[in-house]
Amino acid sequence: MEKKISLISVIAAVVILSANLTIAQQQYTYDFLNLNVDARSSAMAGSFVSVSNDVNTIFYNPAGLATLEGKQASVGFFKYLMDINSGNVAYSQKYKDIGYFGAGIRYMNYGSFDKYDENFENLGTFGANELALSLGYANKYKVNFHYGANVKLIYSSIDEYNSMALALDLGAMYVIPEEKLNFGISVLNLGTQVKKYINTNEKLPVDLRLGMTKTLEHLPLTVNIGFSNLLNEYDKFFERFKNIVVGGEFTLNEYVLLRIGYNNPQRQNFKTGSSLGISGFSAGVGIRFGERYKLDYAFNSLGNVGAAHRFNIGFDI
Repeated sequence: MEKKISLISVIAAVVILSANLTIAQQQYTYDFLNLNVDARSSAMAGSFVSVSNDVNTIFYNPAGLATLEGKQASVGFFKYLMDINSGNVAYSQKYKDIGYFGAGIRYMNYGSFDKYDENFENLGTFGANELALSLGYANKYKVNFHYGANVKLIYSSIDEYNSMALALDLGAMYVIPEEKLNFGISVLNLGTQVKKYINTNEKLPVDLRLGMTKTLEHLPLTVNIGFSNLLNEYDKFFERFKNIVVGGEFTLNEYVLLRIGYNNPQRQNFKTGSSLGISGFSAGVGIRFGERYKLDYAFNSLGNVGAAHRFNIGFDI
C-alpha cells in the first residue's frame, strides 16, 4: 500500500505553515523568513533595519554588523501558537582591519501531525521543520557609511519531503552619530531553490526594507520607523507603505529598558470578523546584568488568535 499523507493532515500543515507566518499579500515558500527573530526586535515590532550595535541585525540588515562595538553573541527561544517553537543564535566579531564577520541561525519546529494512508489508516506521525543559516560580512566606508551582505542556506522539510534554497541578503546603513540618527536599507532573500518539494518550483519571499532610528535629545527614548515588503505587488503604488512598523525603546536606567511596537500589516492580517483586539501591538523589556550580559523578553499579540513570547540572552564577549 502506497503511503500518503491524508488530506486532513495536509490541510492542518498548510494552515499552520501559512496562517501563522504570512503578513504580506503574496504567498511564497519559506514564509518563516518573514517572522521577526529575536526578542528585542520583536518587542519593537520588527523595526530593526536601522538599529546599530546589536548582533541580531544580521537577520534584518547585515550592514548593522559593522556598527558593533565589540564581540557579541545572542541565543534565543521563541514560543508560538500550538506546538510551534523556534530558536535563534547569532555571533559576530571584527577581524583585524578586514571587516566584521558574523553567523546567524534561525530554526522552526512545527510539532507533530498524524499521518494516514489513502484508506485513513494511521501510519504514525510526521514532523515539519525549517532552518536558515546566514554567514555575513560587513564593513565601513569612512565613518558614516556601513555596508554588508549575507550568504544564506535555507532548508525546509515536511515528513520525508524536503527543499533547499540559496539566498543573498544585502544591506546598507548611514549613521550620523552627532545627531543620534541612523538610516537603513536592506534587500533580503534574493535567491532560488536548489532542491524543490517534489516538482514544484516556488519563489522566495524577497523583501525590501527601509528604516530610520532616532534617539531623542531630551528624552531617553529611541524611536524606530520601518517599512517592509516594499517589492510586493499592489493595486496602487502607495498601498505598499501601509506596511509600516514602529518601535520605541525607553531607557529607564542603566539596567532596564522598556520597549513597545506596532506592526500595521500584522494587525490587518490577524483581523477576525470585526474584532482586532490588540493584534499588531508588542511590548517587552531588556535587563542588563553588569557590563556583559543582557536578558530580553518580547510579547507579540496576535489578537483573538493568541500571542507569541520570545526570550533572548545576549553576551558581550
